Amino acid sequence: MNSIETLISTLSGWIWGPPMLTLLVGTGLYLTILLKGASLTVLTLNITEIPYVLGLIFQHAFSPAAASGGFTGSTIAAAMGFGIARGVFSNESGLGSAPIAAAAARTHDPVKQALVSMTHTFIDTLVVCTMTALVILTATSWTQGISAGQLTSASFKESLGAPGEIIVALATSLFAYSTLIGWNYYGEKAVEYLFVARSIPLYRIAFIAMVIVGAMINLEFVWNFSDLMNGMMAIPNLIGLLLLSKVVKEETDRYFKT
Repeated sequence: MNSIETLISTLSGWIWGPPMLTLLVGTGLYLTILLKGASLTVLTLNITEIPYVLGLIFQHAFSPAAASGGFTGSTIAAAMGFGIARGVFSNESGLGSAPIAAAAARTHDPVKQALVSMTHTFIDTLVVCTMTALVILTATSWTQGISAGQLTSASFKESLGAPGEIIVALATSLFAYSTLIGWNYYGEKAVEYLFVARSIPLYRIAFIAMVIVGAMINLEFVWNFSDLMNGMMAIPNLIGLLLLSKVVKEETDRYFKT
C-alpha cells in the first residue's frame, strides 16, 4: 500500500510539478523554433505575395472585409473585437495570470522580471501570430471557407505538403497541452490563496472534468465562454493596475536610476 501511495505521489509530482513544466517549456521552445522555421520557409517561397498581403491587412483593417469564407460580412467593430479577444487569448495581457508565473521566477528585482515578462507579448503576438497570419494569407485556403481549426494546417500543407501539416499538428498538440498545465497551475495558486492547499486535489478533479466537457461541446460556445471569462478576469485586474500605477512608476524609476 505504501509503495502504491509513493508511486502515485511521485507520478503526481512529476506530471503536475517542475519536471513536467521543464520538459514542456524545453520541448515547446524547440517546436516554436521549428514552427517559425517552417513559417519562414513558406514566406520565402511566397515572398512575392507578401507586399500584397500586407496591403490586404491594412485595407481590411479600415473597411468591411469582402473576402470569402469565414471573413464574409465582417465589419470594423467585429474585426477589432475578434482581434482583441484572440490577442488577449494569445498573450494573456491584462488578465493578471502572467504575474502568477513570474512570481515563481528567481530574480533579485521585480522590475527586471517584469521587463522579461513583457517580451512574451512581443514574441507571442507580434512575431509568432504575425508570421502565422502571413502564411495563411499567402495561401489560398482562407478563401475556400475552411474552418478556423483547420485553416493553419491547410495553409502550411499548401506550400510544404504533408511535412507542413505534421509540424503544425505536433506544435498545436504540445502548445495545447502546455496551456492546460499552465492554466491549471494558475488556478492551483488561486485556490491555495483563497482556501487551503488541501483543496488543490479537488480543484484538479474539477479542472480535468471541465477539460473533458470542453472537448465535447460546441467549439463556438467554448470560444465565447473563454472570451467572457477573460473579460471577467481583466476587469478587476485592470482596475488594480490603475490603482497601483504610482507604485509601478516609482519602482520603474528606481530601477533605471540605479
